[in-house]
Amino acid sequence: MSIIVVSLKNGKPFLSPTPPSLPFVLFRSLSNTTTNPSSSPTAIITNRQCNSRFNDLQHSVDSFNYIVQMRPFGSLKQFTEILGNIAKMGHYGTALSLIEKLQLLGIQVNTYIINIKINCYCHLNRVDFGYSLLGGLLKCGYAPNVVTFTTLIHGLILQDKTTEAVELFKKLVRKKEIEPNVVMYGLIVNGLCKMGNASSAISLLRIMEEGGCKPNTIAYNTIIDSLCKDRMVDDAVRLFVEMNEKRIPPSVVTYTILIHGLCNFGKWKEATGMLRGMLDIGISPNVQTFSVLMNALCKEGMAKEAEGVLEVIIERGLDPNVVTYNTLIDGYCLQGQIDEAVRVLNNMVDKNIDPNVRSYSILMNGYCKKMKIGEAMRLFREMPRMGLKQNTETFNTMLRGLFQTGRCKAAQELFEEMLVAGQIPSTLTYGILLDGLSKNGHIAEASSFLHMMESNGLDVNIVMYSILIDALCKDKKIDTAMDLFNKLSSKGLHPDVKTYNMMIQGLCEEGLLDESKQLFLKMEQNGCLPNDVTYKIIIRGFLAGQKCHEALILLEEMIGKGFSPDASIVSLVIELISTEVHDHTLEEFLKNFMSKDRQGI
Repeated sequence: MSIIVVSLKNGKPFLSPTPPSLPFVLFRSLSNTTTNPSSSPTAIITNRQCNSRFNDLQHSVDSFNYIVQMRPFGSLKQFTEILGNIAKMGHYGTALSLIEKLQLLGIQVNTYIINIKINCYCHLNRVDFGYSLLGGLLKCGYAPNVVTFTTLIHGLILQDKTTEAVELFKKLVRKKEIEPNVVMYGLIVNGLCKMGNASSAISLLRIMEEGGCKPNTIAYNTIIDSLCKDRMVDDAVRLFVEMNEKRIPPSVVTYTILIHGLCNFGKWKEATGMLRGMLDIGISPNVQTFSVLMNALCKEGMAKEAEGVLEVIIERGLDPNVVTYNTLIDGYCLQGQIDEAVRVLNNMVDKNIDPNVRSYSILMNGYCKKMKIGEAMRLFREMPRMGLKQNTETFNTMLRGLFQTGRCKAAQELFEEMLVAGQIPSTLTYGILLDGLSKNGHIAEASSFLHMMESNGLDVNIVMYSILIDALCKDKKIDTAMDLFNKLSSKGLHPDVKTYNMMIQGLCEEGLLDESKQLFLKMEQNGCLPNDVTYKIIIRGFLAGQKCHEALILLEEMIGKGFSPDASIVSLVIELISTEVHDHTLEEFLKNFMSKDRQGI
């Protein structure tokens, strides 16, 4: 189906166009329940009114200038409030210039204002300037407090200097310069988790429990999220149980993280139990919770069920966002149901939600997979007219699609257009170009392109070399492929199992069985263990070359390592047995294999 802009609705484009899981059934049953009253508009009004005086930059600056002109000057409390609000709005440079103005007027700033100044420098990636203000603080007769050091620690983490942040924290605790508060502990926990060091973060929780600063929900959420991302979902659930035992209240974020982690492992029953527990204590799922479930369902090929969850979101009075709709659009595209994906996009537009670059990229990718490159290109050209800038992802999608349909010249022209547009090609972009040229028979061009990348100092990784090696092997240029393979170590690259498999297959297909066996043995010596694919390639090669004895030795070795021969190997064995040049050892192997197969080994 073609995507054609037929009309505009409110200035937006209008486009023409398995059993349900346990969580899905449960969510459907919740469709008529009430939402959490804490998210109602009236609950937000008070907060909005509190900050109404300084809710925009211009008003805050005008207020500052008015107080500066007062005689006597306004109080430091007034200045602190205004400067704090400007910093919270993210206008760090403005806040710094106003603080400078205060100091030029001879107004002595206090700890609060200096802390704001440090915070601004940290958010501008100049934590070194923040450190330099500590001396000025002491000169003014003030001592750095827990907020000062918390701000510096946050600045270090923002600059990916988590190790330095942890060292500063340890020094402060060791010298007892300050008593860390829950915010400081939370930052260190977050930093450790970002480093993939959840175990140290848990140890820090224990230290907090022993001291006077008890861990809060945010600290637990951070570690639970880190454990889920590290595929340690069982540990995350245990920490959640501990959290409840210690009467630390979980939040909707806690449950959403755990449901996401459990769904990622297909643990639908446990995810459902987590959802029930969430409802039992009066916590209502939010859009993010529902979106997590939709994403999991889409990955399982259950886009229709995911759309049912979207209906529940709307029925419950929640507002799905563009990310929620993109999840569903992607789900239908993954199942090849492009018309359904377009229908969802139309529904999104009808609800006054603007499609973003990701929305277009998903649909373009769906069309490319269906080999409907013309439809994908129409969407690509439509993006600027809709106020959307094509990015590296969208260019990559189109490049891959053009190469898949053999349109190499058009792909190269699009790559040049990408450079002119100021988009920086990613490693993936270069990989697509090499793969596309190689698979379309332009191997010499791909080789020249790779050398050009090297001479220009671009990062050329093992994946890119593997693409070219594979293409050379398939083009029967085995000597050139082997030469390139042997030069990898001199370039500081180490072949991975995929690279070895490509080279071994190339040698086998050329009947160079001794060379393939040598490379197979060399592979393990170089610390790269063969996988099931490696064994299948070399065994098929030896069977095809009627070297049955060697093939059987490799078969026994393969089975001994827990790998199973595939149908193609068994088929080759049967074929050899049926020929005049059959081997009784093959018959024995086949009997043994069939016996093990029946036993489920």
